[in-house]
Amino acid sequence: MVAALSGASRGDFRVAHYTVQSDHVHLIVEAEDRDALSRGMRGLAIRCALAVNRALRRTGALWADRYHASALRTPRAVRNALVYVLANARKHLGAVAGLDPCSSARWFDGFREPVPIKLQLPAPTRPPRTWLLRVGWRRHGLLSLDDGPRWCRPRLA
Repeated sequence: MVAALSGASRGDFRVAHYTVQSDHVHLIVEAEDRDALSRGMRGLAIRCALAVNRALRRTGALWADRYHASALRTPRAVRNALVYVLANARKHLGAVAGLDPCSSARWFDGFREPVPIKLQLPAPTRPPRTWLLRVGWRRHGLLSLDDGPRWCRPRLA
């Protein structure tokens, strides 16, 4: 699946961040326009289906639905999306803190704390080109390894 995510990026479509769950994926992608997004997502869906079907020795459709896209237009929206995608294991697995092992978090350079495990493998994602995803979101603070979607954070008494 990671190879499929890596291979989907091209000049007008880039996978910047991801998390893979048991029955869905969350992505942050950049696309030059609506057509590039559509082509890129179609190619990504095909690559992922081929990879999963090959690994499970099965055939047939993999995706039940089309993708849902939300344009991220503000630095705050991008930061919130980064937290949601990179810390998605907290929502689905109940993990307390640390890196989501099924995400691109280990290659992400926007954490406040040092990342405990830095892999020497090349990142399967592409560096972002847009100001919002490269720099803009940082106006609202770097991410913490303890960050998570709001409803998954521990509550203080």
